[in-house]
Amino acid sequence: MTDCVQVSTATATRDEAVALAGGAVKERLAAGAQIVGPVVSVFWHLGEYGTGEEWQLLLKTTTERYAELEQHLVERHPWDNPELCAVPIVEGADRCLDWIRESVARS
Repeated sequence: MTDCVQVSTATATRDEAVALAGGAVKERLAAGAQIVGPVVSVFWHLGEYGTGEEWQLLLKTTTERYAELEQHLVERHPWDNPELCAVPIVEGADRCLDWIRESVARS
């Protein structure tokens, strides 16, 4: 197990996703982000079943910086209660994991 995580969330539009990802990377809370979409989501929301198109963000950071990244995303996300999940990066290429750590290291 590494000290790195991949964090996911989604937005309604590509522009919202790019803005969220860009802010997180510029603030060095995430080493990088991929934006995938549109994707189809199937969900329960406010007690109702729904489907819709979203843009998924996948951000890479360390467990040490996760809380700050979460706060950054929640404060800037256009939704009141965005889905935000972090999954551990169990294995990865050494150079990639080093890049994540170095990119989000506090100066």
